Amino acid sequence: MEAIQMRDSQEPLIQAIGVKRVFGRGAGEVTALKGANLSIRPGRLVALRGRSGSGKTTLLNLLGALDRPTEGAIYFAGQELTELSEKKRDTIRRRNMGLIFQSFALVPYMSAYENVDFALRIADVPTSQHRTMAEEALEFVGLKPRMKHRPYELSGGEQQRVAIARAIAHRPALLLADEPTAELDSKMGLQVLKVFKDLVQQGMTIILTTHDPAIMEIVDQVYALEDGVIVDEG
Repeated sequence: MEAIQMRDSQEPLIQAIGVKRVFGRGAGEVTALKGANLSIRPGRLVALRGRSGSGKTTLLNLLGALDRPTEGAIYFAGQELTELSEKKRDTIRRRNMGLIFQSFALVPYMSAYENVDFALRIADVPTSQHRTMAEEALEFVGLKPRMKHRPYELSGGEQQRVAIARAIAHRPALLLADEPTAELDSKMGLQVLKVFKDLVQQGMTIILTTHDPAIMEIVDQVYALEDGVIVDEG
């Protein structure tokens, strides 16, 4: 599977510059991010790590155009996301990004194939290409033989791989994953990590949040967050 190449490999695919995110007002105001900066080139596997409440999920949501920063700017493929309308940001996210949630978030009454096909419809992929792209994505994660099974008929690791297939079927440039191995045992977690490594080798860029030490060993770059601040970059 070939990932979309948005820019030259030496140029950042995504950047955050002075990003601050404040929730609430007055006495209930909470600052989740305090001037975060990062720059990630294409074809990298990057981890955001930190304790619960450190701001890593907030940062991931901002990078994925699911939220807007209170201050600062986020650039994707050279375009400032923070200045775009909600409609334009939504279009960029649907067509050029893939999202993986900790809870898998599969539609329970749909088969694995139907879950992936549904994502292709949301991404505005021509209907004539759906079957080929959905089957290719499921084959990439090793689940084409089980594509007619519904989520309750699949193991946790298989459900997560369906979620990955759904997120990559439209061949996004950027894949964002929130704690992708948190609900899996070590064996299933390793299966998911192998898929991520294979995707990066194909040119995709992946940013994930994690507490998993196994992930820290294989990523290209780690951003450590503490109380809304990036305190370490390795």
